[in-house]
Amino acid sequence: MPDHSTQFEATAGGMVLSNAILLYRTETLRDRPPRAGDPAFASIHGIEHDADGRPTIAAGASLTREHLWQWTEALGRTALPEILPANVLVAHPDMLAWWVPEQVRAAFFAISSPPDGLEVLSARAIVAVPYPAHLFIATRSNLEVYALPANERPDADTRLLHSPILNVYADGLLCWGNIPKPKALTTASIPEYERAVFDSWSTHPNVGQDLTVSGKGGLVRLWDGLAASKASRFPVKRLKPFGAGPRRQGQRNAKLADAEPMTLGKAIAARSMRR
Repeated sequence: MPDHSTQFEATAGGMVLSNAILLYRTETLRDRPPRAGDPAFASIHGIEHDADGRPTIAAGASLTREHLWQWTEALGRTALPEILPANVLVAHPDMLAWWVPEQVRAAFFAISSPPDGLEVLSARAIVAVPYPAHLFIATRSNLEVYALPANERPDADTRLLHSPILNVYADGLLCWGNIPKPKALTTASIPEYERAVFDSWSTHPNVGQDLTVSGKGGLVRLWDGLAASKASRFPVKRLKPFGAGPRRQGQRNAKLADAEPMTLGKAIAARSMRR
């Protein structure tokens, strides 16, 4: 095996190689990105230097969570501090959460199989409609979208509602389709996330979404009525509370009833444990 140790050199800032982390996987899985549940092992090693100052990897030990937190804390100090916008609720390297007040904005509808009797949305249309206040929780892999019961900054006890936006699954995740995902998880990326939600074409409700609203007609007729009447406020009372039941384990078609209500605090805590 060729010796690559001479590639490690001191930086202009005085940093030298001090540790190495080695990641192990089974032979059959090494050519694809790791996934949850894959067998894996990691070790952390000190670095030894010979008489000429050339580093080599020394014997190691199992990598622990304490090691990870120590290095995460050290690496995090290189991030520049920033002033957070007033609507940001959580700003973390692995999670970003913020809320958007209710407002009337342009919506893009191209319903693939429109039901009979629609006044506005029977054909492709860009119309002004009212949206309720919304909560967004972005992680490195997903964007979760919820409606809020009041047009005010939520706190930990605020109960979350199902979003009426057609591109959102019943489990709260955005259906990205061919929408490009933001490359960074920072406050500067918030406009990109919001454009993905509000500026994409809505073609149909996702499976189970019509169960997330009360009343007759489902989501498409609800949006059609709001567009036809030129409403200025969304009827938030028609949105059902978001539950913390079976759907949180990925069962998108599960019944919406008999689920424990989800709050902002629970949502943040659940995602923190998955990091």
